[in-house]
Amino acid sequence: MKKQITFTILLLSSLLASNAFAQQMQTVFKGRGIQRSGGYAAISNKFTTINGDYANIAEIYGGWFVNSKFLIGLSAAGSTNHIPVPQIYSERPWQKLTYQYGQVGLMTEYVFASNRRVHVVGNLTTGAGFTMQYDRKDWDDFDHWDDRDDDDHEDPNCFFVMEPGVQVEFNLLKWMRFAPGISYRKTFGASGHGLSDADLSNVSYNLTLKFGRF
Repeated sequence: MKKQITFTILLLSSLLASNAFAQQMQTVFKGRGIQRSGGYAAISNKFTTINGDYANIAEIYGGWFVNSKFLIGLSAAGSTNHIPVPQIYSERPWQKLTYQYGQVGLMTEYVFASNRRVHVVGNLTTGAGFTMQYDRKDWDDFDHWDDRDDDDHEDPNCFFVMEPGVQVEFNLLKWMRFAPGISYRKTFGASGHGLSDADLSNVSYNLTLKFGRF
């Protein structure tokens, strides 16, 4: 009988101790969860060079903004100006062709002191990039492009691209922000005609407007 009572007391003590330990458990990270949820969209214009020539790249991105600190979303960007294709690398040497650059992928941003009038933002774009050649005068002549022989054109050159950057962000209104910044575009595996990773990787200066719930 005494053994049973002793066993019962020990069992109850163990359960109480386990419960107390569980209540007092300390962790490295505090699980506060999502305290604020918002989102915004951004339009950006980047000034850079590709293959040594000036390239104007327009970008749009947006996503979910968590706790007024972290954005996770998607981005898409593409060149908008004439980037000349050297004749030696041209698909059609008798025409004046242009390089087209584009990239799509995951966009993440971390905002430091978001509620201050002026603050710093760090961002990172990772995803897929591509280059191709086209005639800017006949860019909308799809019948012309579809009728070409397979041997008469180059398939788009695809590769991986990563672009970290930093911005100085100004809170213009509660729903609008202006963020000039700088980033570095690095490509991996580019092998287009006349365009290597060294030709595509470069610094970009950018101007960005953001709209949404911050």
